[in-house]
Amino acid sequence: MTPIAAPVVNLSRTRRATLGLASLLLAGAALWPAGGHAQPMPVVQLPDFSELAERVGPAVVNIRTTERARNRSSSGGSVDPNIEEFFRRFGIPLPNRPDQTPDPRRGTPREDEEPQQRGVASGFILTPDGYVMTNAHVVDGAEEVIVTLTDGRELKARIIGADTRTDVAVVKLDATGLPSVKIGDVNRLKVGEWVMAIGSPFGLANTVTAGIVSAKQRDTGDYLNFIQTDVAINPGNSGGPLLNLRGEVVGINSQIYSRSGGFMGISFAIPIDDAMRVADQLRATGRVSRGRIGVQIAPVTKEVAESIGLGKPSGALVRSVEKDAPADKAGIEAGDIITKVDGKAFDKSGELPRIIGAVKPGTKTTLQIFRRGATRDVSVTVAEVEDEKPARRAQADPGAAPPVKSVLGLSVSDLGEAQKKELRIRGGVRVDSVDGPAARAGLREGDVILSLDNAEVADSKQFATLAAKAEKARAVSVLVRRGEWVQYLVIRPGR
Repeated sequence: MTPIAAPVVNLSRTRRATLGLASLLLAGAALWPAGGHAQPMPVVQLPDFSELAERVGPAVVNIRTTERARNRSSSGGSVDPNIEEFFRRFGIPLPNRPDQTPDPRRGTPREDEEPQQRGVASGFILTPDGYVMTNAHVVDGAEEVIVTLTDGRELKARIIGADTRTDVAVVKLDATGLPSVKIGDVNRLKVGEWVMAIGSPFGLANTVTAGIVSAKQRDTGDYLNFIQTDVAINPGNSGGPLLNLRGEVVGINSQIYSRSGGFMGISFAIPIDDAMRVADQLRATGRVSRGRIGVQIAPVTKEVAESIGLGKPSGALVRSVEKDAPADKAGIEAGDIITKVDGKAFDKSGELPRIIGAVKPGTKTTLQIFRRGATRDVSVTVAEVEDEKPARRAQADPGAAPPVKSVLGLSVSDLGEAQKKELRIRGGVRVDSVDGPAARAGLREGDVILSLDNAEVADSKQFATLAAKAEKARAVSVLVRRGEWVQYLVIRPGR
């Protein structure tokens, strides 16, 4: 018979457990008065979403779309539409399947083409007369949009308009007396606040999930700052509402962060105030009109802000100005830093496109700019957004004077008048070779230096004079033109 080993007692652990128990008993005694009546402990209750789901649920719809596609082989191999929706949403190409053969006439109609289900998504009814909001990617390229209500009715929807920049779309049902949502105030939404989503993940209609607001003002797009939540969102939730505890819509569930196609704890919703501004324009005209001033921008880093005397890093660095655009006509130059719009300051460069985009084309607005150590106000007449133009790059001028070597690790040469005219600049020097501190700062051959330490550079002789004055112990700010873009680089001569 195998002997049973005697138990080994860890005295230090036992003592800790005893002390912990004693502490709990003492804490309980403190809550028990001399009269023998216990003081009630405070009870924290989690929110009950049942009433909210019951009240708002009927205004949330299931949306499925169809598109023209080839008949698939009867041997199977078709991809689940919800998976297709996910792949399309995140730009991942679908893998080829052995049952499919390439069609050399791809893009032209075939006799065996017929409407095929493309995907399942969500939406919510804005008005009782049948206006429904969803994501633009849900209806993009759809031949037919079919909306299913919670009472089982299926109605064909007409696409009123879609805006791919904000991923907002509006469709219309031929119906009246429909349940509709109430729009909330995003400004009242707080980080840590409970929120709920209703949608059709993987086609499972009216699925309710809940969580909290993880962050606001997540800058992931040109015209939007998203609401980040930990609400479970999966393919098919796209276009569904994000609700606060008052039952008001505060966002449209639009994106997820995922490595697998499933929920990973991070979801993004379009703020409803931005979405409603887009929806109002879509309902009125079928399209969205946005303001533009014709500049390309970049963030202002702390290092750059300190080196040029701006102070704190704020505003937007103008990297290029489009010819004959509103900014060009107003006298704004590459290298300027826009710090205010109509007297209102902004910290992040990404806010400028949203601020200007919200201005009605044709409206005059005042911009405050920081240029070479001083601020000034300029008046700009906002135009309408259009496609951007391709970039150009400076080439060496065969007739230019020999390159001038500087202590900053740069060899520069003058630009010809034709080059200046082509690049639309008054002065500047071309970088012919780079080494040492300049190379470490990120300068490249072919760059055009427009200013040095807030002083405008006219030619290589002036550049050499300015560079010779640079102190080895101090950072030197250089405004560089690269193609159609400009940026500030900081050279540290002593490194």
